Amino acid sequence: MLTYYFVYPFAWVLGKLPYKVQFLFSDLVRWVLYSVVRYRRGVVRANLLASFPEKSENERRRIERAFYAHLADVFIETLSLTSATEKQVRRRMNYLNLDEVASWTGDRSWISAMAHYGSWEYTTNFGLYSAPSTTLAVYRPLSNRGADRFYRKIRSRFGVVPVPMHEVGREMVRRHRAGERVTLALIADQTPAWPEIQNWTMFLGRWTPFFVGTEKLAVRSGMPVLFLDMRKVRRGYYEARFELLYDGVERVEPGEITRRYAERLERMIRTRPELWMWSHRRWKHNRESWMEAHGRQIVEDKTDGGEGR
Repeated sequence: MLTYYFVYPFAWVLGKLPYKVQFLFSDLVRWVLYSVVRYRRGVVRANLLASFPEKSENERRRIERAFYAHLADVFIETLSLTSATEKQVRRRMNYLNLDEVASWTGDRSWISAMAHYGSWEYTTNFGLYSAPSTTLAVYRPLSNRGADRFYRKIRSRFGVVPVPMHEVGREMVRRHRAGERVTLALIADQTPAWPEIQNWTMFLGRWTPFFVGTEKLAVRSGMPVLFLDMRKVRRGYYEARFELLYDGVERVEPGEITRRYAERLERMIRTRPELWMWSHRRWKHNRESWMEAHGRQIVEDKTDGGEGR
């Protein structure tokens, strides 16, 4: 827990500083990440090359440098949530079409399908807008107990309830039995562990595994799925618009909702590629190896939903 007691006071003070001063810390973090420790530069370059082979090396280097600058901003923005006020987070993260969201979802629970794009931690302010629905933020618990406690604390400051990934099912059942409406916030671009892979979808030119929990829960429970399209207005300020991916009623084939999510995410990434988390080892699993291990026939049709039929 030493991590928590060391980081929290520093983050609290940082969040009270003027934004211009916070940006100076961000510039320092960017320099350390990019030029000193060279944090996962090999992973970032490999991902950009494979995703944008049509771009020149200079273009990819520009995206790379912009990505590290944005990553440093996100790091400082996350720390600042420790002491940011409600007024500040409302200004820094703005939702543009909540009236449309209400018309799509009605009195039903629904799923917000998000990504590691923009400043995803700022979306913890959605609890300020979601009444009478309860917003559950699904997360993977961290192995470091201090870091895990820190993130749970900042994510819950504005009414959002953090829920570990393995407890989502039980929590949803408990709240529905209590008559609660729930907004389930899922960062759906994470990589499943090898034993958990069930779906492969074409994404940024490569077959990519996605979690299928979002899709299964939506279809089983009749929950609409809304994609969160985020835009960086200027440094430290973001706005987002929800888009309907699945209305909770439509009959869909297995893999269809996941495919829609992947396609919409790719369009958003191509608009401002530096805002996505390129340092993740997103393609560490190989589809051909997975197919062979599971006795599946490889299908090369790129319009396929990616189930590996």
